[in-house]
Amino acid sequence: MSIPHLSPPNANPAAWTSQRQVILGSSSAYRKELLSRLHIPFEVVRPDVDESPLSGETPMALAARLALAKAQAVASRHPQAVVIGSDQVADLMGQALGKPGTHDKACLQLRQMSGQTVLFHSAVAVFCKASGFEAQTLASVAVKFRELSDQEIDTYLRLEKPYDCAGSAKSEGLGISLLASINSDDPTALIGLPLIRTCRLLREAGIAIPSS
Repeated sequence: MSIPHLSPPNANPAAWTSQRQVILGSSSAYRKELLSRLHIPFEVVRPDVDESPLSGETPMALAARLALAKAQAVASRHPQAVVIGSDQVADLMGQALGKPGTHDKACLQLRQMSGQTVLFHSAVAVFCKASGFEAQTLASVAVKFRELSDQEIDTYLRLEKPYDCAGSAKSEGLGISLLASINSDDPTALIGLPLIRTCRLLREAGIAIPSS
């Protein structure tokens, strides 16, 4: 699924950004590893954005808003750079599930998700203050969880410790054993950065991928 994205009219993105620095506005080690797969030079800058949801905000809207807010926050300090912001929110029947932070909260999340289909909304935004380029999109991944016993949940959490992962589900590790199926058109979205969509936005911003 895509969010409408904007860019300046009658413009040549390559002309604005051919030599621009690329910055990943994120403190996530997972997103840093994913972006490094593209073999483009980039720096990482922590965005320091309040991630609290707004009243009545849907999980999808929350992910989209935070992705753009992160990109804009970093761009305010690095106006010449092309900045990537991203956010992921787990959506259980309209309820946003964030990073649990603790073992007990992770247990509660996984008990709630047991036997359910959860949508993981991974939003990405690309922003360059100097050129005025702004674009964003979103990938939603439908994840079906098995019926999980308390013992399975406790064992998984003690081995994987996924307390910094939205919904406590670290699919690139042992978390894959908790799942019945994954449905997505952008395979890395569940890890935290939808690379197919990210590549498209970076190309629109004038960043060549693959780069020579």
